[in-house]
Amino acid sequence: MNSRAPFLIHPRIRTILAAGGLWLSALAATAQSTELFRSWNQPVQPFRIVANVHYVGASDIASYLIATPEGHILLEGGFAETAPLIEKNIRELGFKVEDIKFLLTSHAHLDHAGGLAELKRLSGAQLIATAPEAEGLARGGKGDFQWGDTLPFPPVTADRIVADGDTVSLSGVVLTARVTPGHTRGSTTWTLRTTDGGKSCDIVFMASLTTPGYDLVANPQYPNIGADILRSCAMLRALPCDVYLAPHGFAFALTEKRVRLGSEPNPFVDPAGYRKAIDDAERQLRRRLEKATAQPQLPPVTVPNP
Repeated sequence: MNSRAPFLIHPRIRTILAAGGLWLSALAATAQSTELFRSWNQPVQPFRIVANVHYVGASDIASYLIATPEGHILLEGGFAETAPLIEKNIRELGFKVEDIKFLLTSHAHLDHAGGLAELKRLSGAQLIATAPEAEGLARGGKGDFQWGDTLPFPPVTADRIVADGDTVSLSGVVLTARVTPGHTRGSTTWTLRTTDGGKSCDIVFMASLTTPGYDLVANPQYPNIGADILRSCAMLRALPCDVYLAPHGFAFALTEKRVRLGSEPNPFVDPAGYRKAIDDAERQLRRRLEKATAQPQLPPVTVPNP
Protein backbone atom coordinates (compact mmCIF):
# COMPACT_ATOMS: atom_id res chain seq x y z
CA MET A 1 0.00 0.00 0.00
CA ASN A 2 1.18 3.53 -0.75
CA SER A 3 3.10 4.90 2.25
CA ARG A 4 1.64 8.32 1.43
CA ALA A 5 -1.91 7.15 2.12
CA PRO A 6 -3.90 9.66 4.21
CA PHE A 7 -4.57 9.27 7.92
CA LEU A 8 -8.05 7.74 7.89
CA ILE A 9 -10.13 6.03 10.55
CA HIS A 10 -13.36 4.37 9.51
CA PRO A 11 -16.43 6.18 10.99
CA ARG A 12 -17.55 2.98 12.71
CA ILE A 13 -14.14 2.75 14.37
CA ARG A 14 -14.48 6.32 15.63
CA THR A 15 -17.80 5.30 17.20
CA ILE A 16 -16.12 2.39 18.96
CA LEU A 17 -13.36 4.64 20.26
CA ALA A 18 -15.80 7.29 21.46
CA ALA A 19 -17.77 4.65 23.32
CA GLY A 20 -15.07 4.39 25.95
CA GLY A 21 -12.27 2.29 24.54
CA LEU A 22 -14.18 -0.93 23.87
CA TRP A 23 -11.72 -1.64 21.06
CA LEU A 24 -9.46 -3.80 23.19
CA SER A 25 -12.34 -6.05 24.15
CA ALA A 26 -13.00 -6.50 20.44
CA LEU A 27 -9.36 -7.33 19.83
CA ALA A 28 -9.35 -9.96 22.56
CA ALA A 29 -12.41 -11.57 21.01
CA THR A 30 -11.43 -11.50 17.35
CA ALA A 31 -7.59 -11.55 17.27
CA GLN A 32 -5.42 -9.94 14.60
CA SER A 33 -7.67 -10.36 11.57
CA THR A 34 -10.05 -7.58 12.57
CA GLU A 35 -10.93 -4.55 10.52
CA LEU A 36 -9.96 -2.47 13.55
CA PHE A 37 -6.37 -3.74 13.54
CA ARG A 38 -6.05 -3.13 9.83
CA SER A 39 -7.47 0.39 10.03
CA TRP A 40 -4.96 1.35 12.73
CA ASN A 41 -1.99 -0.19 10.98
CA GLN A 42 -2.11 1.39 7.51
CA PRO A 43 1.16 2.76 6.07
CA VAL A 44 1.49 6.55 6.14
CA GLN A 45 4.19 9.02 5.23
CA PRO A 46 6.52 9.86 8.13
CA PHE A 47 7.07 13.49 9.10
CA ARG A 48 8.74 15.80 11.57
CA ILE A 49 6.41 16.85 14.38
CA VAL A 50 8.54 19.42 16.16
CA ALA A 51 12.26 19.97 16.81
CA ASN A 52 14.01 16.57 16.52
CA VAL A 53 10.84 14.49 17.12
CA HIS A 54 9.51 12.57 14.12
CA TYR A 55 6.39 10.47 13.53
CA VAL A 56 7.36 7.06 12.12
CA GLY A 57 4.29 5.04 13.05
CA ALA A 58 1.25 3.75 11.17
CA SER A 59 -2.10 5.44 10.59
CA ASP A 60 -3.13 5.24 14.25
CA ILE A 61 -0.49 3.06 15.95
CA ALA A 62 2.05 5.67 16.92
CA SER A 63 5.83 5.44 16.98
CA TYR A 64 8.24 8.33 17.52
CA LEU A 65 11.86 8.78 16.52
CA ILE A 66 13.86 11.29 18.56
CA ALA A 67 16.93 11.95 16.44
CA THR A 68 20.34 13.05 17.76
CA PRO A 69 23.83 13.36 16.22
CA GLU A 70 24.98 10.35 18.27
CA GLY A 71 22.09 8.02 17.47
CA HIS A 72 18.37 7.88 18.06
CA ILE A 73 15.66 6.99 20.55
CA LEU A 74 12.56 5.14 19.37
CA LEU A 75 9.39 5.27 21.46
CA GLU A 76 6.69 2.62 20.81
CA GLY A 77 7.02 -0.51 18.69
CA GLY A 78 3.49 -0.99 17.39
CA PHE A 79 2.13 -4.41 16.43
CA ALA A 80 4.55 -7.06 15.22
CA GLU A 81 3.21 -6.18 11.76
CA THR A 82 4.06 -2.49 12.34
CA ALA A 83 7.81 -3.07 12.74
CA PRO A 84 8.53 -3.18 8.96
CA LEU A 85 6.48 0.00 8.50
CA ILE A 86 8.45 1.73 11.26
CA GLU A 87 11.75 0.63 9.74
CA LYS A 88 10.67 1.87 6.30
CA ASN A 89 9.54 5.21 7.69
CA ILE A 90 12.80 5.73 9.56
CA ARG A 91 14.79 5.10 6.38
CA GLU A 92 12.47 7.32 4.33
CA LEU A 93 13.31 10.22 6.64
CA GLY A 94 17.01 9.62 5.97
CA PHE A 95 17.82 7.91 9.27
CA LYS A 96 19.05 4.37 9.93
CA VAL A 97 17.33 1.87 12.19
CA GLU A 98 20.80 0.58 13.06
CA ASP A 99 21.52 3.96 14.70
CA ILE A 100 18.76 3.56 17.28
CA LYS A 101 20.41 3.35 20.70
CA PHE A 102 17.36 3.10 22.96
CA LEU A 103 13.90 1.57 22.59
CA LEU A 104 11.13 2.81 24.90
CA THR A 105 7.45 1.99 25.29
CA SER A 106 4.49 3.26 27.25
CA HIS A 107 3.12 -0.18 28.11
CA ALA A 108 3.23 -3.87 27.29
CA HIS A 109 0.17 -4.38 25.09
CA LEU A 110 0.46 -6.01 21.68
CA ASP A 111 -0.45 -2.86 19.73
CA HIS A 112 2.51 -0.93 21.18
CA ALA A 113 5.01 -3.61 22.20
CA GLY A 114 4.41 -6.25 19.53
CA GLY A 115 7.13 -4.92 17.23
CA LEU A 116 9.79 -4.32 19.88
CA ALA A 117 11.47 -7.72 19.55
CA GLU A 118 12.03 -7.23 15.82
CA LEU A 119 13.08 -3.61 16.20
CA LYS A 120 15.55 -4.61 18.90
CA ARG A 121 16.94 -7.31 16.61
CA LEU A 122 17.32 -4.87 13.74
CA SER A 123 18.88 -2.07 15.77
CA GLY A 124 20.72 -3.77 18.61
CA ALA A 125 19.28 -1.03 20.81
CA GLN A 126 18.87 -1.17 24.58
CA LEU A 127 15.25 -1.70 25.62
CA ILE A 128 14.16 0.32 28.65
CA ALA A 129 10.94 -0.12 30.66
CA THR A 130 9.48 0.07 34.15
CA ALA A 131 9.55 -3.12 36.21
CA PRO A 132 5.86 -4.08 35.71
CA GLU A 133 6.07 -3.44 31.96
CA ALA A 134 9.37 -5.34 31.69
CA GLU A 135 7.61 -8.36 33.18
CA GLY A 136 4.80 -8.03 30.63
CA LEU A 137 7.29 -7.66 27.79
CA ALA A 138 9.17 -10.78 28.86
CA ARG A 139 5.89 -12.75 28.98
CA GLY A 140 4.91 -11.50 25.55
CA GLY A 141 1.69 -10.01 26.93
CA LYS A 142 0.52 -13.24 28.54
CA GLY A 143 -0.80 -13.21 32.08
CA ASP A 144 -2.19 -9.69 31.70
CA PHE A 145 -4.37 -8.67 34.66
CA GLN A 146 -7.26 -7.81 32.34
CA TRP A 147 -6.75 -9.87 29.18
CA GLY A 148 -5.02 -12.99 30.43
CA ASP A 149 -3.32 -14.78 27.53
CA THR A 150 -5.65 -13.51 24.80
CA LEU A 151 -3.44 -10.74 23.35
CA PRO A 152 0.07 -12.23 23.02
CA PHE A 153 3.00 -10.74 21.14
CA PRO A 154 6.66 -11.75 20.57
CA PRO A 155 8.36 -11.64 23.99
CA VAL A 156 11.32 -9.35 24.47
CA THR A 157 13.71 -8.72 27.36
CA ALA A 158 14.27 -5.25 28.82
CA ASP A 159 17.91 -4.29 29.32
CA ARG A 160 17.30 -1.57 31.87
CA ILE A 161 14.57 -0.99 34.45
CA VAL A 162 13.49 2.58 35.24
CA ALA A 163 11.39 4.05 38.03
CA ASP A 164 9.45 7.30 38.20
CA GLY A 165 11.77 10.24 37.55
CA ASP A 166 14.56 8.22 35.96
CA THR A 167 16.00 9.54 32.73
CA VAL A 168 17.29 8.30 29.39
CA SER A 169 19.96 10.56 27.90
CA LEU A 170 21.62 10.68 24.50
CA SER A 171 23.64 13.54 22.99
CA GLY A 172 22.05 16.13 25.28
CA VAL A 173 18.50 14.83 24.76
CA VAL A 174 16.92 13.79 28.06
CA LEU A 175 13.67 11.81 28.31
CA THR A 176 12.16 11.43 31.78
CA ALA A 177 9.99 8.48 32.81
CA ARG A 178 6.83 9.40 34.72
CA VAL A 179 5.00 6.32 35.95
CA THR A 180 1.28 6.83 35.31
CA PRO A 181 -0.39 3.49 36.08
CA GLY A 182 -3.98 2.45 35.46
CA HIS A 183 -4.13 1.31 31.86
CA THR A 184 -1.41 -1.09 32.95
CA ARG A 185 0.43 -1.34 36.28
CA GLY A 186 3.62 0.28 35.01
CA SER A 187 2.22 2.45 32.25
CA THR A 188 4.77 5.15 31.49
CA THR A 189 4.51 8.72 30.30
CA TRP A 190 7.75 10.09 28.84
CA THR A 191 8.58 13.79 28.88
CA LEU A 192 11.12 15.77 26.88
CA ARG A 193 12.16 19.42 27.04
CA THR A 194 13.65 20.64 23.80
CA THR A 195 13.88 23.79 21.71
CA ASP A 196 12.23 24.54 18.40
CA GLY A 197 12.91 27.71 16.47
CA GLY A 198 14.80 29.07 19.45
CA LYS A 199 11.82 28.54 21.77
CA SER A 200 11.65 26.09 24.67
CA CYS A 201 9.16 23.27 24.09
CA ASP A 202 7.85 20.73 26.63
CA ILE A 203 6.71 17.49 25.00
CA VAL A 204 4.61 14.93 26.84
CA PHE A 205 4.31 11.44 25.36
CA MET A 206 1.17 10.76 27.36
CA ALA A 207 0.35 7.22 28.47
CA SER A 208 -3.12 5.88 27.83
CA LEU A 209 -5.84 6.73 30.36
CA THR A 210 -8.42 4.30 29.01
CA THR A 211 -9.67 1.35 31.06
CA PRO A 212 -11.80 -0.61 28.56
CA GLY A 213 -13.98 -3.07 30.42
CA TYR A 214 -11.86 -2.85 33.58
CA ASP A 215 -13.43 -3.26 37.02
CA LEU A 216 -12.20 -0.08 38.73
CA VAL A 217 -13.56 -0.81 42.19
CA ALA A 218 -13.39 -4.49 43.13
CA ASN A 219 -10.64 -5.79 40.88
CA PRO A 220 -8.88 -8.74 42.56
CA GLN A 221 -6.11 -8.66 39.94
CA TYR A 222 -5.43 -4.94 40.49
CA PRO A 223 -7.07 -3.74 43.74
CA ASN A 224 -5.77 -0.13 43.55
CA ILE A 225 -6.56 0.52 39.90
CA GLY A 226 -9.15 3.24 40.51
CA ALA A 227 -6.91 5.24 42.82
CA ASP A 228 -3.92 4.71 40.52
CA ILE A 229 -5.52 6.10 37.41
CA LEU A 230 -6.98 9.13 39.19
CA ARG A 231 -3.52 9.86 40.57
CA SER A 232 -2.12 9.45 37.06
CA CYS A 233 -4.57 12.08 35.80
CA ALA A 234 -3.36 14.44 38.53
CA MET A 235 0.27 13.69 37.69
CA LEU A 236 -0.29 14.42 34.01
CA ARG A 237 -2.15 17.63 34.75
CA ALA A 238 0.81 18.89 36.79
CA LEU A 239 3.30 18.38 33.94
CA PRO A 240 4.30 21.35 31.78
CA CYS A 241 3.20 20.64 28.21
CA ASP A 242 3.29 22.41 24.87
CA VAL A 243 3.05 19.35 22.60
CA TYR A 244 1.25 16.20 23.66
CA LEU A 245 1.51 12.89 21.85
CA ALA A 246 0.19 9.43 22.71
CA PRO A 247 0.36 5.73 21.78
CA HIS A 248 -2.73 6.11 19.56
CA GLY A 249 -3.23 8.89 17.05
CA PHE A 250 -6.89 9.34 17.93
CA ALA A 251 -5.86 10.38 21.45
CA PHE A 252 -4.23 13.58 20.22
CA ALA A 253 -6.06 14.30 16.93
CA LEU A 254 -3.18 13.06 14.78
CA THR A 255 -5.18 13.00 11.56
CA GLU A 256 -6.49 16.53 11.88
CA LYS A 257 -3.19 18.01 13.05
CA ARG A 258 -1.20 16.24 10.32
CA VAL A 259 -3.39 17.83 7.65
CA ARG A 260 -2.65 21.30 9.06
CA LEU A 261 1.08 20.76 9.53
CA GLY A 262 3.09 23.44 7.74
CA SER A 263 0.74 26.21 8.79
CA GLU A 264 1.52 28.61 11.61
CA PRO A 265 1.34 28.07 14.48
CA ASN A 266 2.33 24.40 14.52
CA PRO A 267 -0.95 22.51 15.18
CA PHE A 268 0.87 20.02 17.41
CA VAL A 269 1.58 22.82 19.87
CA ASP A 270 -1.66 22.33 21.77
CA PRO A 271 -1.47 22.83 25.55
CA ALA A 272 -5.23 23.43 25.74
CA GLY A 273 -5.89 20.13 23.96
CA TYR A 274 -3.66 18.36 26.45
CA ARG A 275 -5.61 19.68 29.44
CA LYS A 276 -8.90 18.83 27.74
CA ALA A 277 -7.76 15.25 27.01
CA ILE A 278 -6.93 14.74 30.68
CA ASP A 279 -10.13 16.41 31.88
CA ASP A 280 -12.28 14.30 29.53
CA ALA A 281 -10.57 11.07 30.60
CA GLU A 282 -10.89 11.88 34.29
CA ARG A 283 -14.52 12.89 33.92
CA GLN A 284 -15.37 9.52 32.38
CA LEU A 285 -13.39 7.66 35.02
CA ARG A 286 -15.08 9.51 37.88
CA ARG A 287 -18.52 8.78 36.44
CA ARG A 288 -17.72 5.08 36.37
CA LEU A 289 -16.25 5.13 39.87
CA GLU A 290 -19.13 7.12 41.32
CA LYS A 291 -21.67 4.80 39.73
CA ALA A 292 -19.86 1.72 41.04
CA THR A 293 -19.36 3.06 44.57
CA ALA A 294 -22.58 5.10 44.87
CA GLN A 295 -20.47 8.06 45.97
CA PRO A 296 -21.65 11.12 44.03
CA GLN A 297 -18.64 13.32 44.81
CA LEU A 298 -15.26 11.65 44.98
CA PRO A 299 -12.58 14.02 46.31
CA PRO A 300 -10.05 15.41 43.83
CA VAL A 301 -6.59 13.88 43.73
CA THR A 302 -3.54 16.08 43.97
CA VAL A 303 0.14 15.31 43.54
CA PRO A 304 3.27 17.36 44.23
CA ASN A 305 4.61 19.36 41.30
CA PRO A 306 6.89 17.14 39.17
